[in-house]
Amino acid sequence: ELGLEMVDEAGLTLRQLMRQARKRIDAGGSVIRVSVETFFEFITHSTNVFRLLLRESSGTSQAFRTAAAREIKHFVDELAEYIAKKNHYSQYVSYQAEGMVTIVFTAGSNALDMTKAEQDLLKERVILQLRMLAKGADFASHKEKMMRK
Repeated sequence: ELGLEMVDEAGLTLRQLMRQARKRIDAGGSVIRVSVETFFEFITHSTNVFRLLLRESSGTSQAFRTAAAREIKHFVDELAEYIAKKNHYSQYVSYQAEGMVTIVFTAGSNALDMTKAEQDLLKERVILQLRMLAKGADFASHKEKMMRK
């Protein structure tokens, strides 16, 4: 029970940080850059919390895997909602959010054992990847609208 509570707390902590990042974005800032920087701050300052979330998402306990998957799904759902509000809804919003979270979490797991300089390079690469994904989603959404006409 304690372990499951820790997984829930890890997910909640990360979602709260990302909500704060969205407030910084609303005050004027690049959505992707601020989000990636906030995420990297989280893994730097809460390394063990992030490791717990990563470990339990593929651990041996079904209960822990389910709890970790639920927290990651909450994260994806909140991002999809945010994207939909900013870019109008498209059938691709959930795919875009899922892809973005996958890229960021994978990068985060790699960043744990990197130097600060290596993390900075990784951050820039992740920002570029997320921008490419967003552009691709915008293109797919635009193409979908054109096909309906």
